[in-house]
Amino acid sequence: MPVPRTPVTAIAVTLLALGLPTVVAPAAVAVTAGGTAPALAARAAAAPATVTVTGDGSAVGDPDIALVGAGVEATAKTTQAALNAQNKAAAALLKAVRAQGIADKDVRTESVSLSPVYDYQDGESTLKGYQAAQSFTIKVRALDTTGALLKAITDATGNAGRINSVVFDLDDRRPLQARARKAAHDDAHAKAAQYARLSGHHLGRLVSLSEGGTGYVLPMPPVSADAPAGGVGGPVPLAPGEIRATASVTAVYELD
Repeated sequence: MPVPRTPVTAIAVTLLALGLPTVVAPAAVAVTAGGTAPALAARAAAAPATVTVTGDGSAVGDPDIALVGAGVEATAKTTQAALNAQNKAAAALLKAVRAQGIADKDVRTESVSLSPVYDYQDGESTLKGYQAAQSFTIKVRALDTTGALLKAITDATGNAGRINSVVFDLDDRRPLQARARKAAHDDAHAKAAQYARLSGHHLGRLVSLSEGGTGYVLPMPPVSADAPAGGVGGPVPLAPGEIRATASVTAVYELD
């Protein structure tokens, strides 16, 4: 039974008979790799518009702990003499810290060192002795006792004592960071809603959300590193300040 010929097929046969090249009309291509051409066009038309925004947020809180960096140093002619003097001063420091109600779990040794000390003159070095040192980090849970602790350390260690730093912090940073993330999320949503209004749309569903980064800013009072602890006449006045957590997000919303 002969196969019926469409007009396009008949034209192609005629061209072949005449020895001429054939060209298939676009309308004759009914199926593509992704579906029919009308279906692809409809799908593209149905894809919703989107808006991409970044949101920034922060939250502040009052510190509830202080981290005190303190230590002792001693110099002597021999290594044993330097170590003995350092050990005596360190024991006095720890005794004073415990007397202030600081638990042993909140005191940590950070470093112990012993090194030669040289005198340099006219391009030549002469061994003067040895320096032994030990440093500690002390967590103070009652902030209003921090100044008294510093005085207690200086009274106990004299010229061998060192106050290296005082940093105010939060014992648990997570709640403050969570507030910063919420602020960043709300900022992104508000920006997206504004862009939707400006473009004559309504804000649709959230398509994606990614965190760009977080930050944490600690207050740092003016206590100079490696400052000798001796000579402090009373409790050191300190200002805890406030702690700031930051966050940023990138959000993609559909526009209806």
